[in-house]
Amino acid sequence: MTGTLDRTAPARHGGLLLRVLPPGLYAGRARVLVERSLLVNRRAWLAIVSGFCEPLFYLLAMGVGFGALVGEVVGPTGEPMSYVAFVAPALLAASAMNGAVYDATFNIFSKLKYAKLYDAMLATPLGPVDVAVGEIAWALLRGGLYAVGFLAVMLGLGLIASPWALLALPAALFVAFAFAAIGMAATTFMRSWQDFDLVQLALMPMFLFSTTFFPLTVYPEVLQVAVRCLPLYHAIEIMRALSSGFVDLSLLGHLAYFAVMAALGVVIAARRVGTLLLR
Repeated sequence: MTGTLDRTAPARHGGLLLRVLPPGLYAGRARVLVERSLLVNRRAWLAIVSGFCEPLFYLLAMGVGFGALVGEVVGPTGEPMSYVAFVAPALLAASAMNGAVYDATFNIFSKLKYAKLYDAMLATPLGPVDVAVGEIAWALLRGGLYAVGFLAVMLGLGLIASPWALLALPAALFVAFAFAAIGMAATTFMRSWQDFDLVQLALMPMFLFSTTFFPLTVYPEVLQVAVRCLPLYHAIEIMRALSSGFVDLSLLGHLAYFAVMAALGVVIAARRVGTLLLR
């Protein structure tokens, strides 16, 4: 024995196990992290559910309260719609984003820098890709939980006007997956808790200016181009289209945006985890 820890040994043993284990078992290794997260958070359900309250408060304050003064606005179809019906799909998208991002940043940073949880995981047949996919999947589930709750509120308030809204939940899960992937990738570059101020610096302006409360046409043309580059804008466009029933081929462009975003996030997160923990 040399007295040093060979950090590449798990990868070699994992490669050996792949020749022995059934492919289905190998494909499901990332599920172990999701099961662990469920067990750890089973007593912290109140903290998880509390994240759903913020967009709900915005809906009640801005949509119902302020909406009584605004009246109607122009919807995706060009026809007038109530302000609360205009705001609700945007807050649904924001709810999925918040649930995914907060779990993929704060929680993962704690596990990575302080709990050293991933060091132990990578001493098993789990690899960096398994860790990335498993943690992103848990963040996706949290974002999906928020989306389910918000959809129930929209249904109770009569804000769903089309059968296309049935696709809002899988769309919200896809959005949450993309935000979780990018969130975890960004977390691997953070050095201290102070860096999380940058997360808020990104999320808050995106939440306020991504046509959440105002139509895109209120902005000057230069700002309209900038808003169209924001991820939340594309999520809001998807949710508004499905909620109102205005579905066309433009949705494919919005979905493609999140497909690229998710792929980049998973690749970067897996490589960074491997670089940080297997060097």
